[in-house]
Amino acid sequence: MAQKTYAPATVVVHGNHVHNDFGALSTPIFQTSTFVFDSAEQGGRRFAGQESGFIYSRLGNPTTSQLEQKIALLEGGEDCTAFSSGMGAISATLLSLLSCGDHLVADKTLYGCTFALIHETLPRFGIHADCIDMTDMAQVKAAIRPDTKVVYFEAIANPSMKVTDIAAVADYAHAQNPDCIVIVDNTFATPLLVQPLKLGADVVVHSATKYLNGHGDVVAGFSVARKEIMDKIRMIGLKDITGAVLGPQEAFLILRGLKTLKVHMDAVCANTQKVVDFLAGSKYVQKVFYPGLENHPDHTVATREMTRFGGVVSFEMGSFEEAKKVLNHVHLCALAVSLGDCETLIQHPASMTHSMCTKAAGFSDRLIRLAVGLEDPDDIIADLQQAFEAAQN
Repeated sequence: MAQKTYAPATVVVHGNHVHNDFGALSTPIFQTSTFVFDSAEQGGRRFAGQESGFIYSRLGNPTTSQLEQKIALLEGGEDCTAFSSGMGAISATLLSLLSCGDHLVADKTLYGCTFALIHETLPRFGIHADCIDMTDMAQVKAAIRPDTKVVYFEAIANPSMKVTDIAAVADYAHAQNPDCIVIVDNTFATPLLVQPLKLGADVVVHSATKYLNGHGDVVAGFSVARKEIMDKIRMIGLKDITGAVLGPQEAFLILRGLKTLKVHMDAVCANTQKVVDFLAGSKYVQKVFYPGLENHPDHTVATREMTRFGGVVSFEMGSFEEAKKVLNHVHLCALAVSLGDCETLIQHPASMTHSMCTKAAGFSDRLIRLAVGLEDPDDIIADLQQAFEAAQN
C-alpha cells in the first residue's frame, strides 16, 4: 500500500498493515515475552543490530510494531515508539534528550504531571528549565538561548486551551541552535487536526489513552520523530530508563480504536461546537476558552495550523463554590479526569489534574474542563443547563 497517497481517514484504517502468515485481517496479538532464534548466529546478529527482527517484547513486539508504524505514518514521522502511558512517553523522551547542565524552555501551562516532571524531577538531575508563555513570541525570544537543548509545549494547552504558533517557535529555536529539539504534545489535537512535525517540530508525544484509543480502556503513550532521535528514545528512554513498555493486548486495542478515529473526531468536533455555542451564550458562564471562537486570542494561529478545533472546552463559573456545585449536579456528563472517550467527561483542574500548578499555569479555580463525547449534543447541553441552574441554590 502506497500510504502517503491516501487521506488520513484511509490511513487510520489501513495504515502500514503487514499481512501475517495466516491471513488475519486484524493484526494478531502476539502475547509473548520472548522470540525464538533460528540459530545462535542469528541471535548474535540481532543483538548486535546487524539484523532486524524481534528479540524480547521489551525491545519490540509485532503487534506493537504495527501500531508504531501506523502512528508514525499519521504524524508524518519516520519512526515511533509506544509506551505504557503518556507520562512514560514524555519522561522517556525528555530524559533521553537532556543531560545534567542542559537548558530546557517549556510552556508554563502543561498537564499537571508534565509540570511536576519539569519543575521538580529534572532539576534533581541538574537540568534547568525556564517556563514561559509560548504564545508570546517576545518571551520565546528572551528565553531560548544558543545553548537551549529542548523546547517543550502542548499544541493545545491543558486546560487553558491556548494555542502556540508551532512554526514560529520551531523556526526561532532552530535559528538559535540548529540542534535544539522542539517537542510538541499533540494529545488534544491528534494528527487529524494538526501535524506538528510538518510545521517544524522535531518530536511529537501523545497520551494515547485519549483520542488515539478513544474508548477509555487503555493507558498508553507515543513518541514520534525522525529515526535518529527515535533510536535514542527507544534504546535509552524506553529500554534503560523507564522500561515503560506497551503490551501487545493494549496495542491491539489501540489499533482497533484507531480505525474509527476519523469518525470519532468528526463527530466530537461537531458536538463540541454546539456545546461551545451554548456555553458562550449562557448567563451562568463567565468566560469560555475554545480556539474555535473568534474572540479566542489564538484563533488566528489555530485557524492556520488546525483543520478543526478539537473536543475539549474550558469555561469559568462565577466562583470556586459554584464550579464545584456544577460538577456535583451533572447527571449525563461523567465526573472523571480524562478525555477522548465516547462519554462526555467533566472535571475541575485546579483541585484535580492541575492541583500542583494552578497558579503557575495561569488559570483560576473557577475553571471547569469539559471533554465532549459522542452523545447527542442536545442531551449534553440539557445536562449542563440543569447543573448550572442547580448550582445557583
